[in-house]
Amino acid sequence: MNQPIKAKHQRLVLVLVALAALIGAAMLAAWGLRSQASYFYVPADIAANPPEAGRAVRLGGMVEAGSLKTDADGVTTRFVVGDGKARVPVTFKGIRPDLFKEGSGVVAEGKLGADGTFVADNLLAKHDEKYVPREMAGMTAEQARKTVEETR
Repeated sequence: MNQPIKAKHQRLVLVLVALAALIGAAMLAAWGLRSQASYFYVPADIAANPPEAGRAVRLGGMVEAGSLKTDADGVTTRFVVGDGKARVPVTFKGIRPDLFKEGSGVVAEGKLGADGTFVADNLLAKHDEKYVPREMAGMTAEQARKTVEETR
């Protein structure tokens, strides 16, 4: 007396199983990446609610004019990142990006130290929308278009 399952019910069960599998996969991915997330902070966020010491975060803002100093070792750089509301001192040991300078935007990846100094492992220099490569600086728009076309 076992009646076979109707095709309509088989499809419904298949859809429900597939949906459960997708939800399970999404939850596993979220759980696996939970400690890998790197949050983005501006100096005002760090002043108001600092991340716990040792947590990998990104600090974004402007390099304040007059704050850029290089230590005697030649590779350690100290500067201040500000956003108009707060300031965060930053220490970075390594080679700075070419576009990194005072008054420019920067995203520093690293950790906030116990003393309130941000210790950066990596610096990402940001440029404004008017950025033009050095090779194309003196070109007219037409010359630049031709150069781009030739490189394709």
